[in-house]
Amino acid sequence: MKVIGAGLFALLGTASAIVSLYGQCGGIGYTGETTCVSGATCQYQNDYYSQCLASTGSTTLTTTTRASTTRATTTTRTTTRGSNPTSTSFASTNGLRFQIDGKTGYFAGTNSYWIGFLTNNADIDKALDALVDSGLKILRVWGFNDVTTTPSPGTVWFQKLSSSGSTINTGADGLQRLDYVVSAAEKRGIKLIINFVNNWSDYGGIPAYVRAFGGSETSWFTNTAAQTQYKKYINAVVSRYSSSLAVFAWELANEPRCKGCATSVITKWATEISAYIKSLDSKHMVTLGDEGFGLKSNSDGSYPFQYSEGVDFEANLKISTLDFGTFHLYPSSWGTSTNWGNLWITAHAAACKAAGKPCLFEEYGYTSNHCAIEAPWQKTALSHASDGVSADLFWQLGTTLSTGQTHNDGHTIYTGSNDWTCLVTDHVAAIG
Repeated sequence: MKVIGAGLFALLGTASAIVSLYGQCGGIGYTGETTCVSGATCQYQNDYYSQCLASTGSTTLTTTTRASTTRATTTTRTTTRGSNPTSTSFASTNGLRFQIDGKTGYFAGTNSYWIGFLTNNADIDKALDALVDSGLKILRVWGFNDVTTTPSPGTVWFQKLSSSGSTINTGADGLQRLDYVVSAAEKRGIKLIINFVNNWSDYGGIPAYVRAFGGSETSWFTNTAAQTQYKKYINAVVSRYSSSLAVFAWELANEPRCKGCATSVITKWATEISAYIKSLDSKHMVTLGDEGFGLKSNSDGSYPFQYSEGVDFEANLKISTLDFGTFHLYPSSWGTSTNWGNLWITAHAAACKAAGKPCLFEEYGYTSNHCAIEAPWQKTALSHASDGVSADLFWQLGTTLSTGQTHNDGHTIYTGSNDWTCLVTDHVAAIG
C-alpha cells in the first residue's frame, strides 16, 4: 500500500540507550551502546558485528571504537500477559499451508508500517498486545526507513543513501527501534514479515535510491550501485535477526513494479535477491511482496491481470528461493468492483495451488463500508484454506498510542471498533 500522508503521524518519545535483544552491541567501526538488556550478553559474531543474545552473565562488551557521546536514557518496563504464547520454532510452509510454532493451518494478521518508527517502547507493547488479545498472528512491518540527508536529532531513520558513501544507522534512533519490535514480538508469539525497500517514496524507498545513485525507478532493478547498497542493507538487517523466531519471512520489497518493463526484469532481480537472502539465512522464509499483477489463470482481462506493471505472478512463483506468493487487493485504486475481489482471490489461490506453494493475501482494504465489503473477501480467502491461500493480513492496524491515534488512511481498522469486531474478532473465530 502506498501510504498517503504518513508524515501526519507523530512519532514522539525517547528511545532507550540499552541495546535490545538481537541488537548490535559491538564491532569494528561501531560507536553505539554496548550494554544489553537484562538476560542478554553482547556476543561476537564477526569482526564487524557483535549482537545481544540471550544468555546469563555480563551484559556489556568493551570496544575500542566507542564514541564519547551522551545519550538520553528512558527506562521502560516491558510487561506481557502471563498467558501469552512465545515463539517456539521458525515459521515454514507445509505443502499449501503455513506452519507457525508447530501448528499448520490458516492464520490472520495485519500490517503496521509505523510500529518500527515508534520511540516509546510502551506504545509498541500496546500495539502488539492488541494482536495477542485478538488472536492475530502475523504482523507485516516496514524494515526500511531511507533518507538522503541526515534528519534532526530524535528522528528515526535506518539508512542514509549517498553515492559518496551510505550509512546504516544502528543507533538508538535507527535499527535499535526495529530491534525492540522483534524482541517484543518474540515474547508474544507474534510473527513478523520484514521487508527491505518500498516501491513508493514513503520512508525513502526506490525514489530515495534514485536520488542517491541516479537512473530511474525502472532502472533501479539493474542499477549496480543501487543494488550493491540494497544488498548491504539486507545483510545488515538479516544478520541482526537471523536467529530470531519472531521473523515469519523476509520480503524483498513493498509492491515492486517496473512499469513498461519486460517482466523478466523483476523475475531476474527477485531470483538474484532471494537467493542472496537465503545465502545469509536459510532458516527463514523469503517472499517477494508484490501485488499479484500479471496472471493468466482465471483472467478477465482487467488491468490487475495484465502485465503492464512489469510483474508476472506465475513466473515469480516458480523462483525456487521464494517460499510463497503474495497478492494485494485495492479495487478503488485499480478501477474494479468490490465483488471483483473474489475473482482476484480465487485466481491467485489456483495459481499457488498449481505451483505447489501457499499464497498470502497480504494487503486488502476499502475506504468505506469495511465490514460489508472486506468480510466477503475474508470468507473467500478462508474457503481456499487448503488449496492455495493460507493467511490474510488486512491493511491496516489502527490503535491509540501515547501520541494519539495512529494514521488513518481510510483503510485503517481501529481496535475496539465495530469494524474490528467484524473483520478481526469474527474472522479469527471463523478460522477456529
